[in-house]
Amino acid sequence: MPSAPLAHTTPVTPDLVRGALDLEETPDGLLPHRLPARARAQNTDGQLAMAESQPSGVRLAFRTRATVVELATVPTKRVYVGAPPRPEGLYDLLVDGRPAGQASATGGNTVTIDMSTGDAEMKPGPAGAVRFDGLPGADKTVEIWLPYNEITALVELRTDAPVEPAPPSGRRTWLHHGSSISHGSDAASPTTVWPALAAAAGEVELVNLGFGGSALLDPFVARTIRDTPADLISLKIGINLVNADVMRMRAFGPAVHGFLDTVRDGHPDIPLLVVSPILCPMHEDTPGPTAFDFSRLAEGKLSFTAAGDPAERAEGKLTLNAVRQELQRIVSARAKDDPNLHHLDGRALYGEADHAELPLPDRLHPDPAAHRLIGKRFAAHAFAAGGPFAAPGN
Repeated sequence: MPSAPLAHTTPVTPDLVRGALDLEETPDGLLPHRLPARARAQNTDGQLAMAESQPSGVRLAFRTRATVVELATVPTKRVYVGAPPRPEGLYDLLVDGRPAGQASATGGNTVTIDMSTGDAEMKPGPAGAVRFDGLPGADKTVEIWLPYNEITALVELRTDAPVEPAPPSGRRTWLHHGSSISHGSDAASPTTVWPALAAAAGEVELVNLGFGGSALLDPFVARTIRDTPADLISLKIGINLVNADVMRMRAFGPAVHGFLDTVRDGHPDIPLLVVSPILCPMHEDTPGPTAFDFSRLAEGKLSFTAAGDPAERAEGKLTLNAVRQELQRIVSARAKDDPNLHHLDGRALYGEADHAELPLPDRLHPDPAAHRLIGKRFAAHAFAAGGPFAAPGN
């Protein structure tokens, strides 16, 4: 039996949305972006265009007495030819900061991608909705975290009581930039992506600029971070530079310096933490590029392989060990004049012992348990007393 119509309809407006840097009016609805229009205009890469429009860390936040909340959306889902079905995007519901439900949206558009050719075909679909019932009737703060793996146009909220935007939390804002692992790849849900877990533990507001396949030291991303209000910033650098094989060591060091210089132009004094890659055995000493493992794809398993040759390190091709060593050198040198600049070896978040217990299922991305581990360890390092992101007085 269809659900009864709800008495209150509220358009999704910018004051209801957190974690997005831009909101685009589209025929489908309000589309959250994690890069502003100026940065998007300078980007020509389809992978980054897709990644920044997937709303990892973006959520609606409002106050209400409603016991039923329905969010109408137009999702865009991906299908890969010959690969196992991708998990449906999940929406996480929080009530006064506590998990209170999960749902997936019906309807929406479908993009079919042929990984062997790179071709993509879009099939439009109807608007869908996610519905949460049985909420407590008292006044409360409700958050709906959007799927990290689906482009999501926001249409309207439907409730059985009025809603109003949640007031500012008063918490510090943490801006994090990184790769697909920071974006959320293979996490269980949007609030269990490791930066979201770390933000909850650290009691900070998250702006997640983790872009799948696209943490490539792009100057327009550095300018975006420069111009975005934040109290804390972390930059997870390295794995995508190896994946994409986009530069050699000669270019890497100056590019890191330039990225940090630009960020510091807008945030000269706040804590800035540079994080090197977590362990990824296939690329520790073997350069990229990273390629799909089509032998495993034929078995219905999505997996990756390192297509480079270790001998190419002599030509300056990047490996994870080389990246870590150079990042540590750069941060150590700069920290002499920048006491709020810090470094963290990513293997402290996920290292050899962790890989033995929680191996990377596709040889590249951590599973949900590893996301929880990384989030817990990052919070323990960064937000604890004496850590680079410790609250004032701690």
